[in-house]
Amino acid sequence: MDPKYWMPIVAYLLGSIPVGWIVARLFYKKDIRSEGSGNIGATNALRIFGTTVGVTVLVLDMLKGALAVLWARQFFPAAHALIPICGLLAILGHVFPIWLKFKGGKGVATAGGVFLALSPLSLLFALISFVLVVAKTRYVSLGSIVGACVFGLSILVLQIMDSTINWALLVLTVLVVLMIIIKHKQNIRRLMQGQENKINFTKKGRS
Repeated sequence: MDPKYWMPIVAYLLGSIPVGWIVARLFYKKDIRSEGSGNIGATNALRIFGTTVGVTVLVLDMLKGALAVLWARQFFPAAHALIPICGLLAILGHVFPIWLKFKGGKGVATAGGVFLALSPLSLLFALISFVLVVAKTRYVSLGSIVGACVFGLSILVLQIMDSTINWALLVLTVLVVLMIIIKHKQNIRRLMQGQENKINFTKKGRS
């Protein structure tokens, strides 16, 4: 069967693996959706179960996105539009996982994995921005939004400098940046009201 038919489905299903939910169930016998912010991602895992669990969930969520892109590259030429499309579907899988009735995370970590495989230099700029903002403010949501915007701008600038425009990658970037901002709309409201929760790095969290 032609991989252009099944590879996008595989990418979505890979992204749909609810790592945070699985870790909470296996090791803590809890539903992470009923704890903290109710999100299945790394930030809520860190807040509830501690730094080690949070970092583990972060790495595994990133790995989902990276694997979707790297696997797609085994079947399609380097500039093929289906490669970034598979990355997008992995991110959508995390945000709308079929296993959890399409209610998932915000997609930041999985998007990070996708773009680590697609444009590592741009991701580096985004990560530096994220770390600086979080270190200064302790607002992960603000760091995620700023990092996403920096990533989008760096993708555009690097492509202009290289005089080669990958339209599929640009469209993917715009969609992901917008999705991340939209998924953080409640956080943005709380930031504006001064009510957003700050992150605290602890060994055991609140479990």
